[in-house]
Amino acid sequence: MSNLDLRPAPAVCGGRADVMARPVRDLLPAKTVPLGESTVVRRLLPSLGRRMVGAWCFVDHYGPDNIADEPGMQVPPHPHMGLQTVSWLHEGEVLHRDSLGSLRTLRPGQLGLMTAGRAIAHSEESPRGHLPLLHGAQLWVALPDAHRHTAPMWEHHAELPQVTGGGLRATVVMGELDGTVSPATTFSPLTGADIALAAGASARLPVRPDFEYAALTMSGEAEVDGVRLAPGSMLYLGCGRAELPVRADVDSAFMLLGGEPFEERIVMWWNFVGRTGEEIAEAREDWMTGTRFGEVRGYDGPSLAAPALPPVPLKPRGRAR
Repeated sequence: MSNLDLRPAPAVCGGRADVMARPVRDLLPAKTVPLGESTVVRRLLPSLGRRMVGAWCFVDHYGPDNIADEPGMQVPPHPHMGLQTVSWLHEGEVLHRDSLGSLRTLRPGQLGLMTAGRAIAHSEESPRGHLPLLHGAQLWVALPDAHRHTAPMWEHHAELPQVTGGGLRATVVMGELDGTVSPATTFSPLTGADIALAAGASARLPVRPDFEYAALTMSGEAEVDGVRLAPGSMLYLGCGRAELPVRADVDSAFMLLGGEPFEERIVMWWNFVGRTGEEIAEAREDWMTGTRFGEVRGYDGPSLAAPALPPVPLKPRGRAR
């Protein structure tokens, strides 16, 4: 998924200085952003309160939207560099195309994972004759320096491992939870899990004290560490926990995102993650001149043009603001 802001703000983030080494309960504000012709997303990372959670550097939540009489998601071909995109659906379907030649329709409970590495381009759209509802999340993971120039690749995982018990079902999307490991490729210590809670369920999730975590509510009204969360809200939890109490009075679902605090400083602008402003400018030029990122074939429409670079140099501002 692309960042379709016409004037995307550059940010320098990463490093451990602003990581909360203790448990906290910080509710992160969402920014409403239009995505294509008929989809609106709630952008939760980067936010006014925080830029990263572990290596997770971008989180959009969208829907549930009734798109029965709408085109649905229509995101034209656009580039990525230095990150992984994680596509996760609760309802509906999304057709993925990329410059490697990948073509796959994603459905609920299936992981679409694209490792951009040094350069890739892709598009995302609701298929013709699509289902009436669309609901999901799009997330990015920053690649560490040792792997950010890796060859691009696409993975589709139709089945993922689960942890169950006491009215809770956790699908391990990325990384590891309670000793259960996702088959998805990761490049840094991560947790990404979709947690479903039945009405009346109460549990204590085992988590790692050296990880920082956040909870993104997908549906219902889950209570995480005593904080009741409406759909589309995100709670930053900091580090230092060995377990996380969760409960729900109604059927609910949330995504638990976590990871080892990302030590490196990164520059993120538009759809690129790099290390310097010069590197970002070079990537923008490569996209606009048709080099390096390849071609997405089969999408009915033009590619996205890159926004203009900001007139001021990038300034380091840390993980939090």
